[in-house]
Amino acid sequence: MKSKNKIVILGAGESGVGAAYLAQQQGYDVFVSDFGAIADNYKKQLEDWNIRFEENQHTEKDILEAVEVIKSPGIPDKAPIVKKIKEKNIPVISEIEFAGRYTDAKIIGITGSNGKTTTTSLTYHILKNAGLNVGLAGNIGKSFAYQVATEKFDTYVLELSSFMLDDMYQFKADIAVLLNITPDHLDRYDYKMENYVASKFRITQNQTASDVFIYCADDPETIKGMESRAFSAELLPFSIQKKIEPGAYLENDNIVINIHQQHFQMSITELALQGKHNVYNSMASGMMAKYLEIRDPSIRDSMSSFKSIEHRLESVGKISGISFINDSKATNVNSTWYALESMTTDVVLILGGVDKGNDYSMLKPLVRQKVKAIVCLGKDNKRIHDAFEDDVEVIVNTYSAEEAAQVSYHLAAKGDTVLLSPACASFDLFKNYEDRGRQFKQAVREL
Repeated sequence: MKSKNKIVILGAGESGVGAAYLAQQQGYDVFVSDFGAIADNYKKQLEDWNIRFEENQHTEKDILEAVEVIKSPGIPDKAPIVKKIKEKNIPVISEIEFAGRYTDAKIIGITGSNGKTTTTSLTYHILKNAGLNVGLAGNIGKSFAYQVATEKFDTYVLELSSFMLDDMYQFKADIAVLLNITPDHLDRYDYKMENYVASKFRITQNQTASDVFIYCADDPETIKGMESRAFSAELLPFSIQKKIEPGAYLENDNIVINIHQQHFQMSITELALQGKHNVYNSMASGMMAKYLEIRDPSIRDSMSSFKSIEHRLESVGKISGISFINDSKATNVNSTWYALESMTTDVVLILGGVDKGNDYSMLKPLVRQKVKAIVCLGKDNKRIHDAFEDDVEVIVNTYSAEEAAQVSYHLAAKGDTVLLSPACASFDLFKNYEDRGRQFKQAVREL
């Protein structure tokens, strides 16, 4: 029997615990259920707030009484408990969808297969420096729901993954940004690219004529996806291949943003973030800032002072003239392509982990051109050997961050770069990509 006031939260990570707090604040009877163990810090929060929870199990009777279920983005729809919830016609939504009901703040939503975290962080940096009362949430930082419950921000910058977007229905972004679409997480989308593309385009749902959709005109999957869809929002494209007005483009190594008769220009040599992919990220962030009518000197100052995020092309330091870079956040092939594309030295490349059905062929030209050795870091490295055995002379297997760092150091020479950019998920040897990155950095420090 459904209780008309009962909300169940599946998953007690950052988003789940934040959603539980907001739901309780809004007067719901809240029950949190996690099929695994709940981290001590989250358990303490739930206990302090007197929120009922369970771990290492799902009690169906308790869960199926809910009027609504808020599901962690990490739980797939194929999970048995989710199937049972849907059979009972109980709505399943994301934490973002739920939190969006309880805020009137302006929402900037950013998605894409690559560059989401960087663009979201840079946009937040620009807006905060300009004096806006702004929050940072979604796939990054404190949960959106918790901030809605405890803060009074006028604007939120949200990094939105496809998993989050899948469970969003009434939510609307005032400014929606789609950076790019490349194959990723296809195991969650029946290995059908069109399903993944549809998920990404949910960023534009519910937008009206007073909203804006910012997108990359150079991205083939985005352009193809737009052809079969209608948009109510104003469309603002960006490109480094052609001049676009209104929109943003590259001219004589200058980013030019021209929207609503507002003209902004900045040399790419002044950008804090270097590399072709970061020109795109900086363009997108700059367009949002111009759309919000932030002053040019403030945008320029922020875009030149931004510090790169942890685990994304993060410099770990130099040892014996060898540079070490932590790009552990590169969990798909396209991210690794961007990392390699930005390298200007010979590279010892650390690849591997949980392969999500990767097609490594797009990496082969860059590997042949820049990579002198591949160090595999994972339990099963056969597909990497098969993919690159004709492209590099040395491919070595390692099974810990420490071993990978030591082997890479011995394979590299002065002037080379050791690049951890795995193109794979981390769950075979590590808790997550952050754990992988931190263990790698610690191993480098101990060399």
